[in-house]
Amino acid sequence: MDEDIKSKALSVEGLIDYQDNSVVSRELIKKELGTVTIFAFDKGQGLSEHSAPFDAMVQIVDGEAEITIDGVKNTVKKGEMIIMPANIPHALQAVNMPYKMMLTMIKSD
Repeated sequence: MDEDIKSKALSVEGLIDYQDNSVVSRELIKKELGTVTIFAFDKGQGLSEHSAPFDAMVQIVDGEAEITIDGVKNTVKKGEMIIMPANIPHALQAVNMPYKMMLTMIKSD
């Protein structure tokens, strides 16, 4: 666990900063059964289509993201979340603006 955040009340949005033309990540918790990571995507940045053996919950903490799951595009905005099922192809893109998200992944059976 990231010792800088342990046992403290913190602003999720303030845990990571945007960087020009980049995707930035900070792993907050890493366990065998899953992880919690915060990301900052500059406008135009994304993660190409992939799948993972984890059920994943994405919570948008700033901006909005285009999240494609199994070919279906979803616009997810600040304060909203979406679940990406394990082993299903998905992609994430900052189309209209930068965004920050918290990704919680739990290993699937």
